[in-house]
Amino acid sequence: MRRMIGLLVPLALTALLSPLSCDDGRTSAAEFRDRARQVADRWHGSAAGRAWRQGLVPLQGWHIEPDWQRMPDWVAVSQTNSVWTLNTELPGDTPPPAVLRWPDGATMTVALITAPAAYAELTEPEFAEEECPAVGCRPLRVTGVELGRARMATSRGTLQIPAWHFTVAGVPAHFSVPAVDPAAVTARPVAEDDRIEQVTSFEALTGDPRRVRLHYGHGRCDAIHGARVHETADVVVVGVDTEFTGETCPAILVLDEITVTLDAPVGARTVLDAQSGLPVLPTALAPADHAFPPPP
Repeated sequence: MRRMIGLLVPLALTALLSPLSCDDGRTSAAEFRDRARQVADRWHGSAAGRAWRQGLVPLQGWHIEPDWQRMPDWVAVSQTNSVWTLNTELPGDTPPPAVLRWPDGATMTVALITAPAAYAELTEPEFAEEECPAVGCRPLRVTGVELGRARMATSRGTLQIPAWHFTVAGVPAHFSVPAVDPAAVTARPVAEDDRIEQVTSFEALTGDPRRVRLHYGHGRCDAIHGARVHETADVVVVGVDTEFTGETCPAILVLDEITVTLDAPVGARTVLDAQSGLPVLPTALAPADHAFPPPP
């Protein structure tokens, strides 16, 4: 499951954004409006849109990252090379279904997996660039397991999900695996036609929820002509009007921010990036590399 539902590929710091249209990289107001309507129409009533609003869509992959700050240095090497040994008996019974509860009170009943199934996921071999060194690579001896809870960021907010917590001898932090049956999970949507995200996160400004700060990426030699927005009852489609101004330019992506004023607060509406067609995350839920402050 770790490989089946992974992270959405983050913005590459050495990639340039491709324009929506126009050879000079700029999109006219009419072209933006047409593109925004296309994005909104495609999202409205789509399976991806229904899952985003009503399903279980993890934002940063279907896995629980260990607390690496509490881990000895050798643990990461051993984990990458799958040096695991089982020194306890795992309960084989399937736990009863669990109820997930989102911040707005919405619920979803999901089936759970067994501890052996979670252990198989935990110990699944990962790609290792080099052979496990004889010095510094120790067995990860699993000495206990319990069913508990873990935080998971989803498209509908952060919630507590059931998780199997594995105790490893000599390691102060747990290794955890989601206990929810993967059949209940929907992967984050992917960009159409290999388009790159332009707007990657948003946040309403304190004092006026109609004013929204957009975090976005652009080329080093792009001129910025302002933000653009298209609103419907269900979605807000956003973009930034950029124009390439140089003949040659280093292929470096600049992460920046810009503010737009909406007709009404975002509320329950989904924010969509006009360029990629992907839903834009609230900044509080976005991965760190999607919400960098602008460079000095």
